[in-house]
Amino acid sequence: MTRNSHSIADRMALIDASGIRKVFDLAAKMTDPINLSIGQPDFDVPEPIKARAVEAIGQGHNKYTQTQGTGELRDSIAAACRDEFGWDDDRAYLVTSGVSGALMLAMLTMINPGQEVIFADPYFVMYSHLVHLAGGKCVMVDTYPDFRPTAEKFADAITDNTRMIILNSPSNPTGCVHTEAELRAIAEVAAERDILVISDEIYNLFCYDQPFVSMASIYENTLLFRGFSKSYAMTGWRMGWCTGPKAVVEKMTVLQQYSFVCAPSMAQAAGATALATDMSQQVAAYKRKRDMVVDALGEKFGMVTPAGAFYAFVPAPGGDATEFVKKAIDNNVLIIPGNVFSSRDTHFRISYATTDERLAEGLDILSSLA
Repeated sequence: MTRNSHSIADRMALIDASGIRKVFDLAAKMTDPINLSIGQPDFDVPEPIKARAVEAIGQGHNKYTQTQGTGELRDSIAAACRDEFGWDDDRAYLVTSGVSGALMLAMLTMINPGQEVIFADPYFVMYSHLVHLAGGKCVMVDTYPDFRPTAEKFADAITDNTRMIILNSPSNPTGCVHTEAELRAIAEVAAERDILVISDEIYNLFCYDQPFVSMASIYENTLLFRGFSKSYAMTGWRMGWCTGPKAVVEKMTVLQQYSFVCAPSMAQAAGATALATDMSQQVAAYKRKRDMVVDALGEKFGMVTPAGAFYAFVPAPGGDATEFVKKAIDNNVLIIPGNVFSSRDTHFRISYATTDERLAEGLDILSSLA
């Protein structure tokens, strides 16, 4: 009997290369495109954070840390949570290899084969793939046309097989920010069946029109995820953190021990500095960019105004996003079709994380194409 040493595990058939990655690969072949596709800040890591990481490397902080993260960084995170939420308990904190790492740990820790995970459509592309990888089933709640997450829709999606609800506010790709009233209503629905909520708050600093409200301040059975990648432009440093029900965080920590091991040590050393860094100037710059997008495309495209993150999810003229994206790329503008983030292909995502000049140029081109 011949054995094929290259036969791939069945689970890999459930996930494919991200549509965003395909756009990145395309960008590499273009000469100087106006890139409105990339999901990372265009500012650099603030100097004090960089200086602390360099200093840490010089001091020999180059080895493994405790799996759950250094005591110094977890103390800083706990202090930040005490300031924001008034928490003063012995809760568990886990420093992860980015929020992506936290998501993977949570899915593998919580989901049994066939169990259901509810999240809004449109959604961050990684959710569906990680649920599938863990053997779970995705139950998507349609939030078109305004992307508001109504409790009724979530309640209708719940079955005896529901394992968790994922919320992402501010949202990638829509820029939607959930109001306190919306969160309270969803919390009530979740509490009825004691369902765990994952609150992915990677964009929490980028909230433009109202104070940010976290699900963790409302509903106890919340697994809170935050990170350093978007807030402080530390995307390549691979560092996030989570807290929530102790039993869940402890099991995630065990799984991290046998997978990621720990977040990078020099990044952790700089984490406390990052948490103490004022990013209000950068946030104000992104609010201004958001306003540029709304002024240029809002009325013309019938776009819902994004209230946070650094994305807009824009209706495609003619209703076919892939076709419109091809036209944009032919005109040297990179954007991402909605079918990467959704069961529909009616919208396209813009990231306005670029210079004002490039953004203005790109918006002019998109306007002329409409």
